[in-house]
Amino acid sequence: MSKPASPRKVGEKEALAVGTTIRGSAQKLNLVAALIRNRKVGDALNILSFSKRAMAQDVKKVLASAVANAENNHNLDVDALVVAEASVGKSISMKRFATRARGRSSRIVKPFSRLRVVVRETQEEDA
Repeated sequence: MSKPASPRKVGEKEALAVGTTIRGSAQKLNLVAALIRNRKVGDALNILSFSKRAMAQDVKKVLASAVANAENNHNLDVDALVVAEASVGKSISMKRFATRARGRSSRIVKPFSRLRVVVRETQEEDA
């Protein structure tokens, strides 16, 4: 006897990808994620390719993974995909210490963030 399969975390016409340890604060990552919300996947990949922010490359990897999941695991049409959700949260924080004057030390926090990207297949409407 094995345990039953867990239910899908997203809808029927949706695919999901999660980046669990993206180096940088959640606030900075959310600025990049805001650029791609509710956009077509092709447009979002172009925006991330030419963005000057360093975290755009990590967001691009997670988005590409979501597109690959949609194509290979759920048989969705890649050309009709839209970024339905790009949510950001905190992950771990590494604590480090730096030496300061007079024998003291100060704490340095190196934060990591989580990114959850959901792509949804939409129907193309002929105008």
